[in-house]
Amino acid sequence: MSNIHHYDVIVSPVITEKSTMASESNQVVFNVAPDATKPEIKAAVESLFSVKVASVNTLVRKGKVKRFRGIKGRQSNVKKAVVTLAEGQSIDVTTGL
Repeated sequence: MSNIHHYDVIVSPVITEKSTMASESNQVVFNVAPDATKPEIKAAVESLFSVKVASVNTLVRKGKVKRFRGIKGRQSNVKKAVVTLAEGQSIDVTTGL
């Protein structure tokens, strides 16, 4: 697999209060491509960040209907991956890649 494919799988890190709390228990949260599978996400994280991944959990946050200046719009669905790293491994998502 090429490196370009790995960059297509992982869209961005999620930096929220909840994901920061998860980082204390060796977990990192990423927004991923909607069609990405758990093995693809695991391979992408391991190759891009040079770490060992213990497990990958995914979830899809459904898009919401929001109003902006009285016009109804719709946010897109977002797929997230909670990646649990092996003991002793860490990723600093604030620095960027």
